[in-house]
Amino acid sequence: MHIELQQTMQHLLQVPEWDMEAMVKEVSRFTPVDFRMGIQWLVAQDKPDLAQALAEAGLSLFPESEDILAISGLLSMSRQDWCLAVELLQDLIAVQKERVQPMTFQMLARALACNLDIAEAHQVLDKALQYWPNDGTLLEEKMAMSASQDAMSAPAHTN
Repeated sequence: MHIELQQTMQHLLQVPEWDMEAMVKEVSRFTPVDFRMGIQWLVAQDKPDLAQALAEAGLSLFPESEDILAISGLLSMSRQDWCLAVELLQDLIAVQKERVQPMTFQMLARALACNLDIAEAHQVLDKALQYWPNDGTLLEEKMAMSASQDAMSAPAHTN
C-alpha cells in the first residue's frame, strides 16, 4: 500500500466518527485499486465498519469499478449482509459481462443461498456451468447446494 494511502487509512482509524460526505472528500483522490487495498487493510486491522464505510465511499465515486464491486461484495459476505452481497455481485457480473469468472458466479450463488433464495442460486450455477461446463468448483458447489437443499427438505421423523 503506498504511503499516502496508508497515512489516510491511519488517519481514518483515529477519527472517532465519520460521516459519509467527509469520508468521500478525504479519499476522493484515490484510485479504485487504492480503495481495494485500503478496504483489505482495514479488514486486516479488524475494522469492518470502517472498511464498509470506505467501500461505500468507493462505490459512490466509482460505481462500475470491478475492483471496488468485487471487494465490496466479499466484504458484504463476510458481514453476512446477503442482500447487499447479491446486489454488488450482480452488478459486478453486469460490468464484467463475458469476462466474468467462475468464482464470481460461485460467490453470487452462495450469497443467494444464504439469503434463502435457493432456486435463484441454482439458476446462477446453471448459467455459470453453461460457460464453464467442466469447472470443478462450480460442479462441487452445485452438488453441495443440492445436498444441503435435500437435507433441509427431508421429512422429519418422530418416534
